[in-house]
Amino acid sequence: MDETMSEGIEIASPSVVKQKARDFAAALSETAQFKTYEHTAYAFRKDQTAQQAMQTYQQKQQSLRALLTLNALNAEQRDELERLKSEFIDRPVVQAYVQAQEELVSLCQTLGDSISKSIGLNYAASCGVSCCG
Repeated sequence: MDETMSEGIEIASPSVVKQKARDFAAALSETAQFKTYEHTAYAFRKDQTAQQAMQTYQQKQQSLRALLTLNALNAEQRDELERLKSEFIDRPVVQAYVQAQEELVSLCQTLGDSISKSIGLNYAASCGVSCCG
């Protein structure tokens, strides 16, 4: 393995890091959470009724964006937006997708915590987007 020590920190070569990242991604893709997410995401994308409900809700939300920002919706507008939201999120395929997504996020957070513990730094914070990209 191409590794060096720098101030007590073991540093692996880019090729080793890339291979370990590929290994990690392969292992993650074999988890039940990932497979369930992949399955439910596919089902959600293929459900035309759910896609139409999402599009209708998003279009209404976009058309009311200025009023939403100002918290100036009247009762009728608020009720219509809530009705459209419910018609979207109450669909079983959407609920299954959201649940699968939450379970995958939870697994990834647990894995990130484990990585942080094993490498001695906050992995998630180290991977965050900076002001420069």
